[in-house]
Amino acid sequence: MPADGGAVTRLTARPEQERFPLWSPDDRTIAYGVQTDHGWELWAMAADGSGARRLFDHIAAKAHREWSPDGTRIVFGSAGDDAELYTVRADGGDLRRLTTSPGEDRDPTWSPDGTHIAFASTRDGNLELYVMRADGTGVTRLTSDPGDDGGPAWSPDGATIAFASMRDGRRDLYRMRPDGSRLERITVGASMTKDVAAWSPDGSRIAFNSAHGDDYDIELVRVPDHARSTLAQSKHYEGQYAWSRDGRRLAFISSRDGTDAMYVIDAD
Repeated sequence: MPADGGAVTRLTARPEQERFPLWSPDDRTIAYGVQTDHGWELWAMAADGSGARRLFDHIAAKAHREWSPDGTRIVFGSAGDDAELYTVRADGGDLRRLTTSPGEDRDPTWSPDGTHIAFASTRDGNLELYVMRADGTGVTRLTSDPGDDGGPAWSPDGATIAFASMRDGRRDLYRMRPDGSRLERITVGASMTKDVAAWSPDGSRIAFNSAHGDDYDIELVRVPDHARSTLAQSKHYEGQYAWSRDGRRLAFISSRDGTDAMYVIDAD
């Protein structure tokens, strides 16, 4: 539908659930999930709904996945306790397995130049952050803490990686250099959810979900001075946020009126 609402165009009409749409960088292709009797599958189609094709079986349904910056590949995680990371072309060709570990590998995210992928893994015990080349080689561990570290999000300039950490018993937002150095805590007492935080296009702010019991809110934090503000707040669910490409607005899902609906709000 148009960004300001209005006429809705139906793209799919299968009997199964179809969820988690993800635009390609050039806006020509949409990747999405399809629920089958055997689990969730990764599919892609043209932006007008034509040419739907299956890319992979048994994906982790609600896990984070991303298009490469050049729009040629999608990185994603498989389902199961021994989840691994893969990339595949949008036409379904050239499937590549990137990880092989005894733990769960998840939350993959491309560096802005497309040369590396940061991810979270339990391969060494608890959840920690790692980085590897885009072909799966050169895996380097970035964090080492008894508290879980997850949800990496690369800054638009590639200089830092934001992530959520439980290192003091509550999930807060941190950032570090791509080599694991210069660790900086950004929030205190944020009570973040496991949703991956989202940088604004200019890298000045980060949006994240906070949870207080059943109350889920969306907050913003300014990176330079760590000043926080609440963007969307109610006694109901607020989440699944996405920045507009000019950084002026965010779209999100809210149940504030009794049912899930889509909203847009100015970033101020």
